[in-house]
Amino acid sequence: MANNPRNNANKKLKHHRNQDSDDFDGNPEAWATLDKNFKQVQSVLDRNRMLIQQVNDNHQSKNPDNMVKNVALIQELNGNISKVVSLYSDMSSNFSTAFHNNGHHKEG
Repeated sequence: MANNPRNNANKKLKHHRNQDSDDFDGNPEAWATLDKNFKQVQSVLDRNRMLIQQVNDNHQSKNPDNMVKNVALIQELNGNISKVVSLYSDMSSNFSTAFHNNGHHKEG
């Protein structure tokens, strides 16, 4: 647990956020939205992990009914991947907008 990549990433994000707190304290809504979006992404990724495990279990069972179930599971996985891409795109756009609206964009 001492070397958990997720914990290390969270610590780095918090450290970076604290370092830049002077820049973004004026926009708590932007941070709240970013946090909410990261939680949504994590939820979808957790669901995908479960779906992948189920697909693997079904495949290893070699049961024809389970193999048929994999079609729907894989379709859900594909939809979830699109959802994650969309969430990251929205996060990027929202973060960029918040950054520029706070006067951090310097011309030339």
